[in-house]
Amino acid sequence: MLSPNDNSKNQVYLSGSFDILNIFPLSEITSDGSGDWKRNRFKASLNFSWLRDDGNLYPAPKAQLILYPKYPEVRFSGFLAKCENPPSDLMTQRLAERILFLSVTNQGNVIGYVVSPDSSIAKEFFAFDIQERLGVFYVINITHQIASNKSELIKELTRIHNLGWINSKRLDRDNNVLDCNAPNCGGYTLEAELGITPNGYSAPDFLGWEIKQFGVKKFERTSSSVITLMTPEPTGGIYKDNGVEIFLRTYGYNDQKGRDDRINFGGVHRVGEKHKRTRLTLQLTGFDNESGKIRNTDGKIVLVDTNEAEAASWSFASLLKHWNKKHNQACYIPSLSQTKPTRKYMYGENILLGVGTDFQLFLKEMTKGNIYYDPGIKMESASTSPKIKRRSQFRIKSGNLENLYKTNEMIKLEKKKAAKPGHSE
Repeated sequence: MLSPNDNSKNQVYLSGSFDILNIFPLSEITSDGSGDWKRNRFKASLNFSWLRDDGNLYPAPKAQLILYPKYPEVRFSGFLAKCENPPSDLMTQRLAERILFLSVTNQGNVIGYVVSPDSSIAKEFFAFDIQERLGVFYVINITHQIASNKSELIKELTRIHNLGWINSKRLDRDNNVLDCNAPNCGGYTLEAELGITPNGYSAPDFLGWEIKQFGVKKFERTSSSVITLMTPEPTGGIYKDNGVEIFLRTYGYNDQKGRDDRINFGGVHRVGEKHKRTRLTLQLTGFDNESGKIRNTDGKIVLVDTNEAEAASWSFASLLKHWNKKHNQACYIPSLSQTKPTRKYMYGENILLGVGTDFQLFLKEMTKGNIYYDPGIKMESASTSPKIKRRSQFRIKSGNLENLYKTNEMIKLEKKKAAKPGHSE
């Protein structure tokens, strides 16, 4: 329902937090920092079209979300510009109780339809008893897909839990089942059971849920395991501008296990602490810890050396879209593993569902030291034909996961039969 101020001149107010980004599929997020705290903002483009009464869709190519971190606040802008047949009569005037309907398609497009308060559609809308709200939005569920997706996820995890010990495996891109004999096969095995094939997209894994497995020694103790949250490549610094090889030769170190001709770059890097081996310090620029808000849209997570040179950095704009899109609904599952006689995994009955996240929550956990940078980057055959493996990781202890979500639910899966005996590592 639109207020008089919701128009093309003042923009349309959508949310008082960045969690609105979890709803709408965004094409790109860019920083529009002017150096003035009051005017700092992110711009997020989206594929938006107006549905008109003739039944046709009319693209609005300039439509975008404007994110003001100061408040924080998200507004809808540019929705009339360059549109062939926009609803200008309703979206340029100061008229209360207009109804703006927004819907997201399976193809990642957003469709808008607006009606006046005295229209038959508006009167029908006002007669509805709509219980579900999300910020300023009334939520009309055309289907029960969201609830059924959650139920299907729990059903599948219950089935997997009751399988007991499962042979380690993984799927290739063609859905073929392959053996997996590495320490990180717990996630691959769970994904194989769920039918998740490897992909390079930063999208949720299973029916809109991000699936995260983490290994434990005992199912009774699940708070101290390390979980990789995301693995984004740096967007700035020597790493990006001069290449990974120069970065490794500048800040890397000889392999600590004595493997010849190998340079590594790893170790836990926390905000404000200089790493003993790399001599780099992780910093957050443009984020105010006290208020928990981004103060500069050009802000970034940055590794600096002793000369204050930027070794590597990740812009807030690049991380914002990735984090909210992939982690809005996340499921965390503990696992046990055994290696003899063959590698196998068993998945626990207590799972955590986290719903509703905000990138600023991620940054706040970084300032506390709960989220840290823990890379695994290496260069083999460094003096002859260098072979580089990239792995930038932001990680967290499982006991701190609940700080990342607005709603947390611990679910105990139904145990239908006793698990097969085995030995955990």
